[in-house]
Amino acid sequence: MPLSRLMLLSLAVLFALGAAGRAEPLKIRVAWITVPSSIVPILFEKEGIAKHVGQSYVVEPMRFQGSTPMITALASGDLDIAEVSYSSLGYAVQNARMDDLRIIADEFQDAADGYYASEFMVLKEGPIKTIEDLKGKVLATNVVGAGLDIGMRAMLQRHGLIEKRDYTIIEASYANMRALLAERKADLVPATVAFAQDPEFRAVGRPLFTQRDAMGKTQLLSWGTRSGFIEKNRAALVDFLEDTLRSLRWYRDPANRAQAIEIVTRYTKRPPEAFESWFLTEKDEYRDPAMLPDLDAMQKNVDLQKELGFLKVAVDVKAHADLSLVKEAAKRVQ
Repeated sequence: MPLSRLMLLSLAVLFALGAAGRAEPLKIRVAWITVPSSIVPILFEKEGIAKHVGQSYVVEPMRFQGSTPMITALASGDLDIAEVSYSSLGYAVQNARMDDLRIIADEFQDAADGYYASEFMVLKEGPIKTIEDLKGKVLATNVVGAGLDIGMRAMLQRHGLIEKRDYTIIEASYANMRALLAERKADLVPATVAFAQDPEFRAVGRPLFTQRDAMGKTQLLSWGTRSGFIEKNRAALVDFLEDTLRSLRWYRDPANRAQAIEIVTRYTKRPPEAFESWFLTEKDEYRDPAMLPDLDAMQKNVDLQKELGFLKVAVDVKAHADLSLVKEAAKRVQ
């Protein structure tokens, strides 16, 4: 074989081997509900912060109405990282037999000391003054079985009101809660922080009680995946969590606040005034700076869920947590 052909063949082989050695970035399908409480869709909007995105992984945000249907998608393999509430963790173990579900990082905590607690709103000038007044009424929830749904039903159960016997529940997105209340299609609606701060919501509604009243501090949403996905993709997941920590640090920096608000407003198509007074302040949900969920609070939440009869099995939260990835990621950004 002529030398030139041999060299060309060698180069072709080397090129093929090099191409084979460069694996495609891992696609991580990550669930979200509402921006900016769920920050995934805008996580890497500020270029130059994430070091590994596009290299070892890429993110595909996937929207859901609540945490409960995310478990179904996770179980079927149609989702990689879910926003896991304390309630959906319990149902995943009890109903889906997902013993391999693992909490890997914090999303946010509701009713943490000094921070926002989700509110359950009634008409400001309406007839409902006490929880007992909800008997025979229609209550709205984002998804039956989600974290705030259990909090709402737990509060009513303490006051002697039982679903179906004493009240009716309908499902709706958080964005539609104000309209449901104003149009008297629901007598009680949940208000998450992104919507509760809306002056138009405050004009028609007032809080009857809060998630703090119902359950105390709540590890409302965490990131969860399956142990097999961790074992297969650990390096890329640590890279993803490292980039997430870097991005969240950028968002929290007061020097970047104007840019951060601009990103949120551009994505949500709402005015800056809708976010300036609360986003990533004490008026917001609490996000742990190291993305470490409060597993003790989550255990208390799950135990109450069982105590009130919403869960039949005992769930050991720490047995379903693997925080080693986010701790490894945190070491890189110190």
